[in-house]
Amino acid sequence: MKGDVHDIGKNIVGVVLGCNNYRVVDLGVMVPADRILETADAERADIVGLSGLITPSLDEMVTVAAEMERRGMRMPLLIGGATTSRQHTAVKIAPAYSTGVAHVLDASRAVGVVARLLDPGRRDEFLSEVREDQETLREQHSTRRERPLRTLAEARARRPAIEWRAEDVPVPELTGRRELRGIPLGEIVPFIDWTFFFHAWEVRGKFPEVLDHPRHGAAARDLYANARAMLDELVAGGALTANAAYGLWPAKSEGDDIVLYADASRSAELARFPMLRQQRVKADEKPQYCLADFVAPRESGLPDHVGGFAVTAGIGADRIAAAYEGQHDDYSAIMVKALADRLAEALAEMLHARVRREWGYGRDESLNNEDLIAEAYRGIRPAFGYPACPDHLPKRRLFELLDAGSVGMTLTDSLAMLPAASVSGIYLQHPAARYFAVGPVGADQAEDYAARMGLPLEEVERWIAPNLAYEPSAREGAAA
Repeated sequence: MKGDVHDIGKNIVGVVLGCNNYRVVDLGVMVPADRILETADAERADIVGLSGLITPSLDEMVTVAAEMERRGMRMPLLIGGATTSRQHTAVKIAPAYSTGVAHVLDASRAVGVVARLLDPGRRDEFLSEVREDQETLREQHSTRRERPLRTLAEARARRPAIEWRAEDVPVPELTGRRELRGIPLGEIVPFIDWTFFFHAWEVRGKFPEVLDHPRHGAAARDLYANARAMLDELVAGGALTANAAYGLWPAKSEGDDIVLYADASRSAELARFPMLRQQRVKADEKPQYCLADFVAPRESGLPDHVGGFAVTAGIGADRIAAAYEGQHDDYSAIMVKALADRLAEALAEMLHARVRREWGYGRDESLNNEDLIAEAYRGIRPAFGYPACPDHLPKRRLFELLDAGSVGMTLTDSLAMLPAASVSGIYLQHPAARYFAVGPVGADQAEDYAARMGLPLEEVERWIAPNLAYEPSAREGAAA
């Protein structure tokens, strides 16, 4: 989709369909809606497929579906990608296109779905089944949306009760921004979480147990052997570059905002990150979390700090993959990108360990890779666009703070990171810090958050649309 740079899953689907004698016209990444639909017409396509990973891609899929309806197109639309789901397809995309929209869970299902859609004797029955399923999902979604929310004021009153103690607020050795360039890949490799490498290839199971799986262990072993061989080449060859920018700054929380300062006096504000708070009523009466809860509030008087990071292991990956594609070696092209993704995640893990040492509280850690994968350490590194902070917009402030462009990282208009094999986020160190999902938010919080972000409500609603517990159109109608 437009603005999205992630294509590993899409490329695997293309290879699988090609191996089953289907002709696939792959337009690449960051493709505008007009180009997709004009190509579909020119090629007389039987099916249009859309893939996306970051949440803004979901809105773009609705745009494409609506445009297909407006143009009177009559080929089915397939939806896929890590952030897509049957429910989102049913609730948001399918109503925009009457011919038929089907969600495809992964590449292994694509061949069966395409076969049924291209079989005149089975197509209508299949689309009828899909529509019935989608109607059920819409009804379920409507019921869930009616589940009660606390008002924002009530949710804030139920913030976790954290006892702020001086011993829980360490002062780091150094503050400010730092960068690392040309990080040796060999130093990053030991931090790889191989389980998610296999997931990218749709081989399910935890590593290393997956290598002995009774059904797909042989395939997993072949995949792993090929990956290790290519990884050795990448480590030795120097064609793939890993860089990082990171920093630690004096910080405080103000309400639901995390505020970073230029120096220890905390007089000159450097950056402000408004955060979202859970509002859904919890049956167990647990706290309503917000990431700002884990940063010492101004009234505590404690000298807390917050970190930020942006890392990439993807500089050069597209060039290497393109060379393989030029040799018609799609498998190796996908492998390079999959390994670059794993190296980026591993670099984020490696850098976090370094930061914990520099911050002081992790100086005595003695953790192996299994411990790191299990997050058996203090502190978290939430990423913008993920459940605890689902809005991608703060990435802009983070990239400015880190001067991420100086280490080769940029953002698309949809706030996807380039290179694709990149990771960014913030560091929170308090022992109580934990991951959680913000979940649905009400109109009162959306309005408050937009004001704190300094942006029009309509723009904020577009970026956090998957989290809205209401339809913006209903709010607009009520206001009128």
